[in-house]
Amino acid sequence: MGHRKSAGHLAALFTIIIWGTTFIFTKVLLTDFKPVEILFFRFVIGFAALFLVCPHRLKAVDRGQEAIFVLAGLCGICLYYLLENIALTYTMASNVGVIISVAPFFTAVLSRVFLKAEGKLRANFFIGFVVAMAGVALISINGSKLELNPVGDLLAVLAAFVWACYSILTRKISSFGYPVILTTRRTFFYGILFMVPALFFFDFEMGLERFADVTHLWGILYLGLGASALCFVTWNLAVKALGAVKTSVYIYMVPVITVVTSVLILKEPVTWVSVMGTFLAVAGLFLSEYSGKGSGNNEGKRPSGAEKGSPFSH
Repeated sequence: MGHRKSAGHLAALFTIIIWGTTFIFTKVLLTDFKPVEILFFRFVIGFAALFLVCPHRLKAVDRGQEAIFVLAGLCGICLYYLLENIALTYTMASNVGVIISVAPFFTAVLSRVFLKAEGKLRANFFIGFVVAMAGVALISINGSKLELNPVGDLLAVLAAFVWACYSILTRKISSFGYPVILTTRRTFFYGILFMVPALFFFDFEMGLERFADVTHLWGILYLGLGASALCFVTWNLAVKALGAVKTSVYIYMVPVITVVTSVLILKEPVTWVSVMGTFLAVAGLFLSEYSGKGSGNNEGKRPSGAEKGSPFSH
Protein backbone atom coordinates (compact mmCIF):
# COMPACT_ATOMS: atom_id res chain seq x y z
CA MET A 1 0.00 0.00 0.00
CA GLY A 2 2.86 2.40 0.90
CA HIS A 3 4.63 1.71 -2.40
CA ARG A 4 1.36 2.22 -4.31
CA LYS A 5 0.77 5.61 -2.67
CA SER A 6 4.37 6.72 -3.24
CA ALA A 7 4.03 5.82 -6.91
CA GLY A 8 0.77 7.80 -6.99
CA HIS A 9 2.44 10.91 -5.55
CA LEU A 10 5.32 10.60 -8.03
CA ALA A 11 2.87 10.20 -10.93
CA ALA A 12 0.91 13.28 -9.83
CA LEU A 13 4.08 15.36 -9.39
CA PHE A 14 5.45 14.27 -12.78
CA THR A 15 2.15 15.18 -14.44
CA ILE A 16 2.02 18.62 -12.85
CA ILE A 17 5.64 19.36 -13.84
CA ILE A 18 4.77 18.68 -17.49
CA TRP A 19 1.44 20.56 -17.33
CA GLY A 20 3.17 23.51 -15.66
CA THR A 21 5.54 23.88 -18.64
CA THR A 22 2.95 23.62 -21.42
CA PHE A 23 2.38 27.39 -21.49
CA ILE A 24 5.78 27.88 -23.20
CA PHE A 25 4.85 25.63 -26.13
CA THR A 26 1.28 26.91 -26.28
CA LYS A 27 2.55 30.49 -26.38
CA VAL A 28 4.76 29.66 -29.37
CA LEU A 29 1.95 27.85 -31.22
CA LEU A 30 -0.55 30.67 -30.62
CA THR A 31 1.37 32.84 -33.09
CA ASP A 32 -0.01 30.72 -35.97
CA PHE A 33 -2.74 28.55 -34.41
CA LYS A 34 -6.09 29.29 -32.81
CA PRO A 35 -6.57 27.85 -29.29
CA VAL A 36 -9.18 25.34 -30.52
CA GLU A 37 -6.80 24.15 -33.27
CA ILE A 38 -4.03 23.48 -30.72
CA LEU A 39 -6.56 21.68 -28.54
CA PHE A 40 -7.84 19.46 -31.34
CA PHE A 41 -4.42 18.55 -32.76
CA ARG A 42 -2.90 17.72 -29.36
CA PHE A 43 -5.67 15.32 -28.38
CA VAL A 44 -5.82 13.65 -31.81
CA ILE A 45 -2.06 13.07 -31.53
CA GLY A 46 -2.57 11.84 -27.96
CA PHE A 47 -5.31 9.43 -29.04
CA ALA A 48 -3.17 8.09 -31.90
CA ALA A 49 -0.19 7.60 -29.57
CA LEU A 50 -2.27 5.67 -27.02
CA PHE A 51 -3.67 3.51 -29.83
CA LEU A 52 -0.17 2.68 -31.11
CA VAL A 53 1.06 1.85 -27.59
CA CYS A 54 -1.96 -0.36 -26.85
CA PRO A 55 -4.05 -1.19 -29.95
CA HIS A 56 -6.35 -3.56 -28.05
CA ARG A 57 -10.06 -2.88 -27.71
CA LEU A 58 -11.74 -2.18 -24.39
CA LYS A 59 -14.21 -5.06 -24.06
CA ALA A 60 -17.19 -5.90 -21.85
CA VAL A 61 -18.10 -2.27 -21.14
CA ASP A 62 -21.71 -1.99 -20.00
CA ARG A 63 -24.04 0.95 -20.63
CA GLY A 64 -23.52 2.54 -17.22
CA GLN A 65 -19.74 2.42 -17.59
CA GLU A 66 -19.94 3.81 -21.13
CA ALA A 67 -21.92 6.77 -19.80
CA ILE A 68 -19.09 7.50 -17.35
CA PHE A 69 -16.56 7.49 -20.21
CA VAL A 70 -18.79 9.85 -22.23
CA LEU A 71 -19.09 12.28 -19.30
CA ALA A 72 -15.35 12.11 -18.57
CA GLY A 73 -14.54 12.93 -22.20
CA LEU A 74 -17.04 15.80 -22.19
CA CYS A 75 -15.75 17.28 -18.92
CA GLY A 76 -11.99 16.68 -18.86
CA ILE A 77 -11.10 16.81 -22.55
CA CYS A 78 -13.67 19.06 -24.21
CA LEU A 79 -15.40 21.45 -21.78
CA TYR A 80 -12.49 22.15 -19.44
CA TYR A 81 -10.09 23.31 -22.14
CA LEU A 82 -12.73 25.17 -24.17
CA LEU A 83 -13.99 27.03 -21.09
CA GLU A 84 -10.44 27.88 -20.01
CA ASN A 85 -9.47 29.14 -23.47
CA ILE A 86 -12.65 31.19 -23.88
CA ALA A 87 -12.22 32.60 -20.35
CA LEU A 88 -8.76 33.87 -21.34
CA THR A 89 -10.35 35.95 -24.12
CA TYR A 90 -12.60 37.74 -21.61
CA THR A 91 -10.39 38.11 -18.54
CA MET A 92 -6.73 38.26 -17.56
CA ALA A 93 -4.56 35.18 -17.28
CA SER A 94 -3.91 36.08 -13.62
CA ASN A 95 -7.64 35.79 -12.85
CA VAL A 96 -7.89 32.43 -14.62
CA GLY A 97 -4.78 31.13 -12.82
CA VAL A 98 -6.27 31.88 -9.42
CA ILE A 99 -9.78 30.66 -10.19
CA ILE A 100 -8.73 27.38 -11.84
CA SER A 101 -6.82 26.52 -8.66
CA VAL A 102 -10.16 26.29 -6.83
CA ALA A 103 -10.67 22.91 -8.58
CA PRO A 104 -9.43 20.85 -5.56
CA PHE A 105 -12.11 22.45 -3.38
CA PHE A 106 -14.84 21.52 -5.88
CA THR A 107 -13.34 18.02 -6.07
CA ALA A 108 -13.53 17.70 -2.28
CA VAL A 109 -17.18 18.76 -2.24
CA LEU A 110 -18.14 16.39 -5.06
CA SER A 111 -16.24 13.52 -3.45
CA ARG A 112 -18.35 13.86 -0.31
CA VAL A 113 -21.47 13.45 -2.46
CA PHE A 114 -20.36 10.72 -4.87
CA LEU A 115 -17.29 9.04 -3.34
CA LYS A 116 -18.05 8.08 0.24
CA ALA A 117 -15.07 5.69 0.21
CA GLU A 118 -12.64 8.63 0.13
CA GLY A 119 -13.36 9.41 3.76
CA LYS A 120 -14.13 12.62 5.64
CA LEU A 121 -12.16 15.79 5.08
CA ARG A 122 -10.38 17.24 8.08
CA ALA A 123 -9.68 20.88 8.88
CA ASN A 124 -6.13 20.51 7.51
CA PHE A 125 -7.49 20.15 3.97
CA PHE A 126 -9.34 23.47 4.18
CA ILE A 127 -6.44 25.26 5.93
CA GLY A 128 -4.14 23.96 3.19
CA PHE A 129 -6.61 25.16 0.56
CA VAL A 130 -6.64 28.72 1.98
CA VAL A 131 -2.83 28.82 2.29
CA ALA A 132 -2.32 27.45 -1.23
CA MET A 133 -4.87 29.85 -2.75
CA ALA A 134 -3.05 32.76 -1.10
CA GLY A 135 0.16 31.54 -2.71
CA VAL A 136 -1.46 30.99 -6.12
CA ALA A 137 -2.97 34.50 -5.93
CA LEU A 138 0.43 36.05 -5.18
CA ILE A 139 2.03 34.17 -8.09
CA SER A 140 -0.76 34.93 -10.55
CA ILE A 141 -1.22 38.61 -9.66
CA ASN A 142 2.53 39.29 -9.38
CA GLY A 143 3.21 42.40 -11.45
CA SER A 144 -0.43 42.87 -12.45
CA LYS A 145 -3.67 43.84 -10.83
CA LEU A 146 -6.66 41.62 -10.24
CA GLU A 147 -9.72 42.99 -12.04
CA LEU A 148 -13.17 41.48 -12.01
CA ASN A 149 -14.41 40.44 -15.45
CA PRO A 150 -17.71 38.68 -14.70
CA VAL A 151 -18.03 36.69 -17.94
CA GLY A 152 -14.44 35.48 -18.07
CA ASP A 153 -14.23 34.83 -14.33
CA LEU A 154 -17.48 32.84 -14.38
CA LEU A 155 -16.19 30.74 -17.28
CA ALA A 156 -13.00 30.06 -15.29
CA VAL A 157 -15.10 28.95 -12.29
CA LEU A 158 -17.05 26.61 -14.59
CA ALA A 159 -13.75 25.25 -15.94
CA ALA A 160 -12.57 24.50 -12.39
CA PHE A 161 -15.90 22.79 -11.65
CA VAL A 162 -15.85 20.57 -14.75
CA TRP A 163 -12.25 19.55 -13.96
CA ALA A 164 -13.47 18.51 -10.51
CA CYS A 165 -16.21 16.49 -12.22
CA TYR A 166 -13.56 14.87 -14.41
CA SER A 167 -11.55 13.94 -11.30
CA ILE A 168 -14.54 12.22 -9.72
CA LEU A 169 -15.43 10.44 -12.98
CA THR A 170 -11.82 9.28 -13.32
CA ARG A 171 -11.96 7.83 -9.82
CA LYS A 172 -15.12 5.92 -10.75
CA ILE A 173 -13.48 4.67 -13.97
CA SER A 174 -10.52 3.35 -11.95
CA SER A 175 -12.96 1.13 -10.04
CA PHE A 176 -13.92 -0.69 -13.26
CA GLY A 177 -10.58 -2.52 -13.27
CA TYR A 178 -9.67 -1.82 -16.92
CA PRO A 179 -6.12 -0.93 -18.09
CA VAL A 180 -5.50 2.81 -17.61
CA ILE A 181 -4.18 3.34 -21.16
CA LEU A 182 -7.37 1.90 -22.64
CA THR A 183 -9.66 3.94 -20.38
CA THR A 184 -7.70 7.13 -21.10
CA ARG A 185 -7.91 6.48 -24.83
CA ARG A 186 -11.67 5.94 -24.63
CA THR A 187 -12.05 9.21 -22.72
CA PHE A 188 -9.98 10.98 -25.40
CA PHE A 189 -12.24 9.54 -28.10
CA TYR A 190 -15.38 11.03 -26.56
CA GLY A 191 -13.62 14.31 -25.81
CA ILE A 192 -12.56 14.69 -29.45
CA LEU A 193 -16.06 13.73 -30.58
CA PHE A 194 -17.61 16.51 -28.47
CA MET A 195 -14.95 18.91 -29.69
CA VAL A 196 -15.86 18.54 -33.38
CA PRO A 197 -18.96 20.84 -33.30
CA ALA A 198 -16.87 23.53 -31.59
CA LEU A 199 -14.36 23.44 -34.47
CA PHE A 200 -16.93 24.92 -36.86
CA PHE A 201 -17.98 27.56 -34.33
CA PHE A 202 -14.38 28.75 -33.82
CA ASP A 203 -13.38 28.78 -37.52
CA PHE A 204 -11.08 25.76 -37.35
CA GLU A 205 -8.53 25.40 -40.17
CA MET A 206 -6.63 22.17 -40.83
CA GLY A 207 -3.56 23.93 -42.27
CA LEU A 208 -1.14 21.03 -41.70
CA GLU A 209 1.54 22.87 -43.70
CA ARG A 210 2.12 24.95 -40.56
CA PHE A 211 3.83 21.93 -39.00
CA ALA A 212 6.60 22.25 -41.59
CA ASP A 213 8.00 24.74 -39.07
CA VAL A 214 10.10 22.56 -36.76
CA THR A 215 9.27 24.74 -33.74
CA HIS A 216 5.55 24.22 -34.33
CA LEU A 217 6.06 20.51 -34.85
CA TRP A 218 8.02 20.03 -31.62
CA GLY A 219 5.50 22.17 -29.76
CA ILE A 220 2.46 20.17 -30.81
CA LEU A 221 4.29 16.86 -30.24
CA TYR A 222 5.18 17.97 -26.70
CA LEU A 223 1.54 18.86 -26.04
CA GLY A 224 0.15 15.78 -27.80
CA LEU A 225 2.55 13.06 -26.67
CA GLY A 226 3.70 14.50 -23.35
CA ALA A 227 0.98 16.74 -21.90
CA SER A 228 -1.91 14.71 -23.32
CA ALA A 229 -1.15 11.02 -23.98
CA LEU A 230 1.44 10.46 -21.26
CA CYS A 231 0.21 12.91 -18.62
CA PHE A 232 -3.46 11.95 -18.70
CA VAL A 233 -2.38 8.34 -18.18
CA THR A 234 -0.08 9.27 -15.25
CA TRP A 235 -2.75 11.56 -13.77
CA ASN A 236 -5.34 8.78 -13.98
CA LEU A 237 -2.87 6.38 -12.36
CA ALA A 238 -2.38 8.90 -9.53
CA VAL A 239 -6.15 9.23 -9.05
CA LYS A 240 -6.42 5.44 -8.93
CA ALA A 241 -3.69 5.19 -6.27
CA LEU A 242 -4.42 8.27 -4.14
CA GLY A 243 -8.06 9.15 -4.77
CA ALA A 244 -9.59 12.18 -6.46
CA VAL A 245 -9.11 14.65 -3.61
CA LYS A 246 -5.47 13.91 -2.74
CA THR A 247 -4.47 13.98 -6.41
CA SER A 248 -6.37 17.18 -7.18
CA VAL A 249 -4.42 19.26 -4.62
CA TYR A 250 -1.34 18.90 -6.84
CA ILE A 251 -3.05 21.52 -9.04
CA TYR A 252 -1.72 24.07 -6.51
CA MET A 253 1.73 23.33 -7.93
CA VAL A 254 0.98 24.34 -11.53
CA PRO A 255 1.66 28.08 -10.98
CA VAL A 256 4.82 27.16 -9.05
CA ILE A 257 6.15 25.08 -11.94
CA THR A 258 5.24 27.91 -14.31
CA VAL A 259 7.22 30.42 -12.23
CA VAL A 260 10.28 28.14 -12.02
CA THR A 261 10.13 27.43 -15.76
CA SER A 262 9.81 31.14 -16.55
CA VAL A 263 12.92 31.89 -14.50
CA LEU A 264 15.04 29.00 -15.84
CA ILE A 265 13.99 29.01 -19.51
CA LEU A 266 12.55 32.45 -20.26
CA LYS A 267 15.01 34.18 -17.87
CA GLU A 268 12.23 36.17 -16.23
CA PRO A 269 13.25 37.99 -13.01
CA VAL A 270 12.58 36.49 -9.58
CA THR A 271 10.50 38.70 -7.27
CA TRP A 272 9.85 38.38 -3.55
CA VAL A 273 6.14 38.14 -4.35
CA SER A 274 6.62 35.06 -6.55
CA VAL A 275 8.98 33.49 -3.98
CA MET A 276 6.45 34.01 -1.18
CA GLY A 277 3.64 32.74 -3.41
CA THR A 278 5.63 29.63 -4.27
CA PHE A 279 6.33 28.94 -0.58
CA LEU A 280 2.65 29.31 0.35
CA ALA A 281 1.44 27.13 -2.55
CA VAL A 282 3.84 24.32 -1.61
CA ALA A 283 2.97 24.68 2.08
CA GLY A 284 -0.72 24.49 1.23
CA LEU A 285 -0.12 21.33 -0.78
CA PHE A 286 1.62 19.63 2.16
CA LEU A 287 -1.04 20.76 4.61
CA SER A 288 -3.80 19.36 2.41
CA GLU A 289 -1.95 16.11 1.64
CA TYR A 290 -0.76 15.21 5.13
CA SER A 291 -3.94 15.79 7.04
CA GLY A 292 -4.08 12.59 9.08
CA LYS A 293 -6.13 9.47 8.58
CA GLY A 294 -9.42 11.27 8.08
CA SER A 295 -8.49 12.77 4.72
CA GLY A 296 -9.04 9.77 2.58
CA ASN A 297 -8.22 6.94 4.94
CA ASN A 298 -9.86 4.56 2.54
CA GLU A 299 -8.22 5.93 -0.58
CA GLY A 300 -6.28 3.39 -2.54
CA LYS A 301 -8.63 0.59 -1.55
CA ARG A 302 -10.50 -0.96 -4.40
CA PRO A 303 -14.11 0.33 -4.32
CA SER A 304 -16.80 -2.28 -3.94
CA GLY A 305 -18.95 -3.34 -6.86
CA ALA A 306 -21.89 -1.36 -5.46
CA GLU A 307 -20.04 1.89 -6.19
CA LYS A 308 -19.43 1.18 -9.85
CA GLY A 309 -22.72 2.54 -11.07
CA SER A 310 -22.40 6.08 -9.67
CA PRO A 311 -20.77 8.91 -11.67
CA PHE A 312 -17.26 10.05 -11.30
CA SER A 313 -13.17 15.02 -14.69
CA HIS A 314 -8.91 16.48 -13.10
